[in-house]
Amino acid sequence: MDKKVDVNSSVIEQAKVDPVTFEVLRSVFEYASDRMSTVLQRASFSPILADMVDFSNAIYDYDCQLLSQAANCPVHLAAMKFSAEAIIKHFGLHNIHEGDVVCLNDPYQGGTHINDITFLLPIYFEKELLGFAVSRGHWMDLGGGAAGGQAFTGTHIAGEGLRIPPTKIYDRGKPREDIIAILVHNTRTPHFVKGDLQAHVGCLRAGEQEMQRAAAKYGILTIKTAMKQLQEYTERIVRKSISEIPDGTYVGEDYADTDGFSDKPIKIRVNLIVKGSEITVDFAGTDTTVKGAINSPYANTASATLYSLQFFLAPHAPQNQGMFNPIKIVIPEGSWLNAKWPAPTIGCTTLTSSKITSAIWQALSKAIPQRVTGSTNADCNWFVSSVVSPNGATDVFSDLPAGGWGATPYTDGMNVTEDPLGNCMNMPAETAELLYPIAYEAFELRTDSAGAGKFRGGLGAVFKVRYLAEGQLSMETARTLKGSPGVVGGGYSAVQRQSKIFNDGHREVIGGLDEQGVWRNPLLCAYPFAHGETFMFESTGGGGYGNPLERDPQQVLDDVLDEYISMRVAREVYGVVIAEPAMTIDTTATQATRSKLATAA
Repeated sequence: MDKKVDVNSSVIEQAKVDPVTFEVLRSVFEYASDRMSTVLQRASFSPILADMVDFSNAIYDYDCQLLSQAANCPVHLAAMKFSAEAIIKHFGLHNIHEGDVVCLNDPYQGGTHINDITFLLPIYFEKELLGFAVSRGHWMDLGGGAAGGQAFTGTHIAGEGLRIPPTKIYDRGKPREDIIAILVHNTRTPHFVKGDLQAHVGCLRAGEQEMQRAAAKYGILTIKTAMKQLQEYTERIVRKSISEIPDGTYVGEDYADTDGFSDKPIKIRVNLIVKGSEITVDFAGTDTTVKGAINSPYANTASATLYSLQFFLAPHAPQNQGMFNPIKIVIPEGSWLNAKWPAPTIGCTTLTSSKITSAIWQALSKAIPQRVTGSTNADCNWFVSSVVSPNGATDVFSDLPAGGWGATPYTDGMNVTEDPLGNCMNMPAETAELLYPIAYEAFELRTDSAGAGKFRGGLGAVFKVRYLAEGQLSMETARTLKGSPGVVGGGYSAVQRQSKIFNDGHREVIGGLDEQGVWRNPLLCAYPFAHGETFMFESTGGGGYGNPLERDPQQVLDDVLDEYISMRVAREVYGVVIAEPAMTIDTTATQATRSKLATAA
């Protein structure tokens, strides 16, 4: 194609690129996003970016439609478009210049929770707009009433930290030191802020370089034509996948245990309406806005909805706007999934998103039972702690102790894997102990944590961290009243629980159900820990798939030998009786026990 052709929308609509060029440019677009992520991880200062990889990067086309994304956090990726659109709406394209970097974290303008801050850089080539590089990262702390903004005792967004509207932080390539100073002065971790900011800017420019290099080689018309052709290609794949789902309305529900104030669970109700090659996701019947900090703004709810569906639609297709075009989302006004100012939102990504996913997967289990999986542990289990070193220095550390994924129609679920909302890593113990006055004492599989089934869920974990200085811990979690549900007859997983182990060795449950059945609020805010005290968290596994009585007895025995399940669960749930000390299956007793359990069911 002629590189000098004057590009306009009508020309692009009529043009086509050949299959070879199409595949080359598809890879170029994907590489641009991947390179952004490589640069951000290697250049960032804070462990939550450099080690835990809690960030996302994407390229958008000249119409602000998703073109490519790196394999980062799903809960970020589908939401970033709303931030980009809010930035463009606020400034207007004529006021966004080459070299500008605009930031935004406002939950009500395309953001999610305040810690997720989004940066946008316009990409120009020969004075013509090619698209946008967009980067979102979870910053360790942006102020608020508790470390990490986890002010779960608060009822107003102002208590969660610095809320940033669309703001230019670089103006035509020059940093705005006044804005950077505001960021530095509104965080408990100023030593991370400038380094992380520079890492974001570096990754944006890496994406810009790759797109400009492609335009120089292939020409603007070819690039822009390939952008739209790629999105149309993905949309065709997704529509074909949707058309294979039987038409109908499928309902699923899930719950948050509490918002920190309520004495009853808070409901999500999803109605999946499949018609031809389109899906409408209607949240009618969902509870109204809540007092506590788990409300979800529109962008977060939409993001959770879109990525939850893509697991079962066309995960193999190129990731771009074409994935989302066949999906319509309806969120009632006044719902806790459509938060408006001043509703607090700090738990929206880490707690609420995963419950949206679980509700959608429950609905899908009625539409495509032969393809869906049990629910995951359905929580990020995000905790943040401020610590004071013996020399008086303060800092903030964070981790995401994962749980199990749900079983599939063919296999057991994955053990100790981050919930679908994130594609993050846990904090390496070596990094944490090097940087902070803490010691990691355990991170091990938790026996009997998985949901039972013909295929069982993956296991959760027992996580322990000991304080070597005074600290205050804030944490959100759920699944403390009831575990994650299975599908097609699969069982629930165990409940989650938070505990403090005192210096004298005795343990006290501080979140969830204790041994006497007393439940404590699991949304912790600045919970105090003294030197030598240990925080213990027991995460849950995933839900099961299918009837547990159909599980191969040999697999049950193997699970007992591996300490994945106890002999009690083998007998009482799976109906498999194991003879001791030989540790072999008692076939006669197993047949009788399974018959008895089947009759009782």
